[in-house]
Amino acid sequence: MFYKHENDGYKQTLVGIRQKTLVYGSESLLTEFRLSEGGLLPKHSHPQEQTGYLVSGRILLSIGPDEFEAEPGDSWCIPSNVEHGARIIKDSVAIEVFSPIRTDYLP
Repeated sequence: MFYKHENDGYKQTLVGIRQKTLVYGSESLLTEFRLSEGGLLPKHSHPQEQTGYLVSGRILLSIGPDEFEAEPGDSWCIPSNVEHGARIIKDSVAIEVFSPIRTDYLP
């Protein structure tokens, strides 16, 4: 599967949080998140492992009991079923991989 970058097709999942699945296979899914300053991703968990990379901006991540202020070039891995959330400090772009795939993120 190939994906040619386009600026449309993003879904507003929460206020200040837009996402678009870029590519996926049978075991993993790659998603781009565009996050607006002041946005909040409430704490939640899911059965997928989630690995991320911050392309631009700044976000405060909480993963279990830990907090981490991510800046461009930083990355993280969230084990399955671990509660996590984020506060968007500065407009940001993050790329994340979910494994196994999140069927709710399929286009």
